[in-house]
Amino acid sequence: MSTAQYGILVVEDDFRIADIHKVFIEQSDGFYVVGMARNGSEAKALMAEHADAIQLILLDAYLPDVEGLELLWAIRRDYVHVDIVMVTAAREVETISEALRGGVFDYLIKPIEATRMTQMLTRFRREREALANRAEMSQDELDQVLARLQPGEPQRLAAQTLPKGIDRLTLRRVVDSLAAEQDSQTAMQVAQAMGASRSTARRYLEFLVAEQAVNAEIGYGDVGRPERRYRLLESSSTWLESL
Repeated sequence: MSTAQYGILVVEDDFRIADIHKVFIEQSDGFYVVGMARNGSEAKALMAEHADAIQLILLDAYLPDVEGLELLWAIRRDYVHVDIVMVTAAREVETISEALRGGVFDYLIKPIEATRMTQMLTRFRREREALANRAEMSQDELDQVLARLQPGEPQRLAAQTLPKGIDRLTLRRVVDSLAAEQDSQTAMQVAQAMGASRSTARRYLEFLVAEQAVNAEIGYGDVGRPERRYRLLESSSTWLESL
């Protein structure tokens, strides 16, 4: 069991979905719900009152009194310690792209599978715990955090059964696209290289991140806003060859 407890603010105008999120969060080790907001005004009020207790926000893009992306940038400006996960039905590339540029920790498209939510929460807790109570880090330690690796726990993707929705041939194409470039790549760049949609490329890239085969980092695009970029880990080359 995790000893640290991370507070979550749920910003969702559909009370049924919000209640589902709450139940799931409270069943997850290391997390609890600080508050639930149905609109932007309630979210801002709860943040002002409980800012120190909130480490993560689950944010819908569709709110009755404010655009979710507008609220995202406001939170980014006023509460730099908080991570944000978009949990929304918004599938538009423009919306997804701006959210990624806004530095969201993750982007979950409704309806959300429980396994995907678990993956996000597990990754969040692992990264927060790796950085907790540390005044400084060595390069090796930092590389492990950025690569989302747990020391002493190497993964073997090729020996595992791939989950539903992950095709081995497509996964190989994503890996080859990353391996062909020296610099880290965005999901759009990978999608263009392999001739697939951006959403498909990002789904496979995030799967590789969770499997500790790919490092996800925040870079900066031409307009100076942060964007999520992916790099194949050299340590994964041996077992990736058997895909």
